[in-house]
Amino acid sequence: MKNADDLIQRQNLKERLTELQYNVTQNSCTENAFDNEYWNNHAEGLYADIVSGIPLFDSRDKFDSGTGWPSFTQPLFESAIKTKRDESLGMIRDEVTSTDGDSHLGHVFSDGPAPAGLRYCINSASLKFIPKEEIDRQGYGIYSFLIDNRQSESNPADNREKRTETAVFAAGCFWGTEGYFRRISGVVRTEAGYSGGYTAQPSYNQVITGKTGHAESLRLDFDPDIISYHDLLLHFFRMHDPTTSNRQGNDIGTQYRSAVFTIGDEQHKTALEVAESLEKARLYKGPIVTEIRAAGAFFPAEDYHQDYLEKNPGGYCHVDLDLADKPLETTIK
Repeated sequence: MKNADDLIQRQNLKERLTELQYNVTQNSCTENAFDNEYWNNHAEGLYADIVSGIPLFDSRDKFDSGTGWPSFTQPLFESAIKTKRDESLGMIRDEVTSTDGDSHLGHVFSDGPAPAGLRYCINSASLKFIPKEEIDRQGYGIYSFLIDNRQSESNPADNREKRTETAVFAAGCFWGTEGYFRRISGVVRTEAGYSGGYTAQPSYNQVITGKTGHAESLRLDFDPDIISYHDLLLHFFRMHDPTTSNRQGNDIGTQYRSAVFTIGDEQHKTALEVAESLEKARLYKGPIVTEIRAAGAFFPAEDYHQDYLEKNPGGYCHVDLDLADKPLETTIK
């Protein structure tokens, strides 16, 4: 784990994971072939990191390698995983780990099917399977547009209707964040919720304790022909203070942290580039501390939090909503 307090994090993981899951992901152990949960799983869905909850593989990229472990031709998106040289057990291999969870997943070999010729040999114990019919309920509906885009790319003749894309931002209290982005042209839908944590279906009362790992977040669906993800990021960095850690306005705690939860490689790359550009421009009083990481599950908040400022005009808001009506700075692209 990359957290500074590694001992506490490891203890938390021991409480959350089974003994096998912990030994595989944290101690680089290997489970038994043909005696694991997913080696022969043929159901459609996503495979997520058991530690971080971030999706890593798509069932459509899974194939029967005959090895007794789940095998995939490619990750769901490249930035979700890392590889490094592994010389253990008297062999030279390429170890695969998850980028955000830093979980040991398995190894990648150059004996897979065409066209890439790769075989990602992954331990079932490092994965959580989300069946296709459960993707929305378990909080992974935010990945629908990415999955649909991959399917369209693999079948150019597939004449699909134009689809929106999805972004997930955390910028303090989600009442103000939603109030701001509702005003942005091209944003077609907003939903307040919780992201970045590890407790399934959390409630507001759980999240505000700071113990679930979640941030108050906003899911927004947008039309990329009207507004780009790049410009949404400029709005995001403008409408809150990205230099304060775990605080926005009067709200203090990790649940109010500044974060961009990216969906796919393009969003991740763009978010890093925009943050770097703003940093170089020295527009803020201090360094940008915004967390930029792949999105895990997003859970909608309770109904009374949705469209809060529409229902309660004059309610608490840490954001200057009128800023949404002003043009973006044109000096940073």
